[in-house]
Amino acid sequence: MRKSKLFTLLLIVILLLTAGLAGCGKSEDEPAESQNQNQTENEDETQNQQAAQPEQKEPLKIGLLAGQTGLLEAYAKQTIAGFQLGLEYATNGTNEVAGRKIEVIIEDDQLKPDVAIEKATKLLSEDKVDFLVGTTSSTAALAVLPVVEEYQRVMIVEPAVADSITGEAWNKYIFRTGRNSSQDAAAAAASIDKANAKVAIYAQDNAFGQDGANSFKREAEKLGHEVVLTELTDPAVTDHTAHIQKVMNSGAEYVFVVWAGANTPWQQMKDLKLFDKVTPITGFPDILGLTAMGDTAVGLKGFTVYNYSLPKNPVNDWLVEKHKERYNGEVPDLFTAGGFSAAIAIVEAVKKTDGDTDAEKLIAAMEGMSFETPKGTMTFRAEDHQALQTLYAAELVRVDGVPYPMPKLIREIAPEETAPPINNKR
Repeated sequence: MRKSKLFTLLLIVILLLTAGLAGCGKSEDEPAESQNQNQTENEDETQNQQAAQPEQKEPLKIGLLAGQTGLLEAYAKQTIAGFQLGLEYATNGTNEVAGRKIEVIIEDDQLKPDVAIEKATKLLSEDKVDFLVGTTSSTAALAVLPVVEEYQRVMIVEPAVADSITGEAWNKYIFRTGRNSSQDAAAAAASIDKANAKVAIYAQDNAFGQDGANSFKREAEKLGHEVVLTELTDPAVTDHTAHIQKVMNSGAEYVFVVWAGANTPWQQMKDLKLFDKVTPITGFPDILGLTAMGDTAVGLKGFTVYNYSLPKNPVNDWLVEKHKERYNGEVPDLFTAGGFSAAIAIVEAVKKTDGDTDAEKLIAAMEGMSFETPKGTMTFRAEDHQALQTLYAAELVRVDGVPYPMPKLIREIAPEETAPPINNKR
């Protein structure tokens, strides 16, 4: 009898548990159909919330090649600083364009063509950058051009200057915010203030120097001057004496100096009293170069690509102020404005395509595109994608409180005055 009662109680418990499990997930008073309807409504609400959120676009990736190691490291530093400030300016501090966050990946090509190819390939294939920017050396930049064409990505060349970059070595993916050798040469030739002068050329024996020398010879001869000597010198040379002697013995009345980076010949030219016989003409260098030139350069007339004191426009005002704020009072240097301009060009192009970085669409948007820079308006010429831009005729003077000669503006040389020949094979 006792066992029978226990069995009965156990059976009741089992039945109650079974009933509880069967009703789990719904209230006693709510039918299953109502629960299914509520679940569907909740799912619809979640989907509506997700649809209301803006789609997260892929970041805009930019690879920046610069020769941070070697004789031109100061130029690389200027370009990088300018590029970063240019992005800040162009995006109003958001670091975003057309809904895409901007990522910049910087690589040091060490001024070496093989390293430049390696770094560019890595940026294009592994990092999958949308744009390539650079580089400091013309020789390194020329090595990269075929890589860009292979990967079909747009490259902004800055500050490499060789004519051939937008000339015979050019391809349609190449745009340049930096000026080229012909633009420099036209400005330099125009600064010779004597008719039918005899001129020597003193240049580095590399792509930059060779292109600069050839371009100047062409532009000088157009104006009736005679080039009596072209002296090409190893960029790594530290003793310029023998080369300077050749200039002194050439019969030249003027010497056009094409030199970038370290190991400048200026002090030795001064020590050897070259300027007692020959009037120098040059593109004025960066602050480091101006400091090396010292008092010997005071009174020298020539041209400059950029000096922070010369352009009078709101973009340059912003750059000077922000650069001082960001870099402990330092002013922008020779190629800071170039890096800044490259950044603006990219942002303006991506705005035009509404964020689309397909190369063909970018090329269509950028050909003939004008944009505002610290140097005023730049325009990418449709035929070769070379940016036409302002250069500055100036005289070096002493300014109180400044430890190096400063360029005093003679006049702005308008973009159309120095528009270079179109030498590509398009």
